[in-house]
Amino acid sequence: MVIENLQLINFKNYEGANFDFSSTINVLIGRNGSGKTNLLDAIYYLSFTKSAFNGSDYQNIRHGENHFFIKGTIKSNDKPHEIVCGVQMGLKKNFKEDGLEYQKLSDHIGKYPAVLMAPDDVDLIREGSESRRKFFDGIISQIDKNYLENLIQYGHCLKQRNSLLKMFYESGATDWIALESYDQSLIPLGNSIYNKREAFVKEFLPVFRKFYNFLVDESEVANLDYSSGLRNTSFLEGLSKNRNRDLELQRTNFGVHRDEFEFTLGEGDMKRLGSQGQQKSFVIALKLAQVEIIKNAKGFSPLLLMDDIFDKLDDHRITRLLELIKNDLGQLFITDARPDRTQGLLKQINLSASVFVVEKGLVSKQ
Repeated sequence: MVIENLQLINFKNYEGANFDFSSTINVLIGRNGSGKTNLLDAIYYLSFTKSAFNGSDYQNIRHGENHFFIKGTIKSNDKPHEIVCGVQMGLKKNFKEDGLEYQKLSDHIGKYPAVLMAPDDVDLIREGSESRRKFFDGIISQIDKNYLENLIQYGHCLKQRNSLLKMFYESGATDWIALESYDQSLIPLGNSIYNKREAFVKEFLPVFRKFYNFLVDESEVANLDYSSGLRNTSFLEGLSKNRNRDLELQRTNFGVHRDEFEFTLGEGDMKRLGSQGQQKSFVIALKLAQVEIIKNAKGFSPLLLMDDIFDKLDDHRITRLLELIKNDLGQLFITDARPDRTQGLLKQINLSASVFVVEKGLVSKQ
């Protein structure tokens, strides 16, 4: 799968732009703030129907305008597909594949998978459990449509249950039968999500270890583990035991939305023990494992978007990373504020690339 062409109108700092990409490596060079990351985000939109960085679509409209437009031609299984995203202030987002608008945006997820590596990926280690759940849920959702649907339904049911708890708390009247009706909806969805996560981590772990060991020459032992209250307690029992606490806190305190993915270095916590370089290597290995898992499931490589990831990596780890790229990771996009560094490293391992110079939303091809 490759993206052959990309057109932008009023997207972030791009008034209008048209790109024809190489099917292998594309390097975007330019100063910080020139628009390199914005270009990657436009590609991300075509895969996920949303921005990787802004929660509101309106935040991606060019200043002074009232709409933006993204169109991409993506070749998959030797067939070109036209993906269009249009956002206008005050109107519903318009997202189409080959001229047909989606009724549910979730139906698009997984068709044209992408993996983004960005400087803030280390937040997966440094922040709370929600970011790690979101990361793994994002991978599984791209390869398992039923999992994504269960996740959406679980979130909807959980929101309703929490609203009911809040109403009980505010009114002082509790209807346990009404609460049990939501429990009966949550339980099968939660069990399905738990079982899928448990099986997925067993598949993911050896792939992750392979990449991490390659990046660090097997000099360090890193690990990840999936921790869930459902491992030792049934969902029904956990919900029943936490009823009074749920009522007091006005939220559901047991379930897969509380699960954790633990990252370790040696015998300790990666967040506490890992250096910047080790943490960066850890998240890069996570993302490379994501690429391979998706490739194995789909039969083709996802788009790989690498945004300024060479910062905080020493030259040895950068070289090891680029050596992995030679092993057919699919179409690749690299941004770098230091063009000599990227071009020199690619030359060192005998890889050629199409190079685009980005400056204040204007792009020229070298």
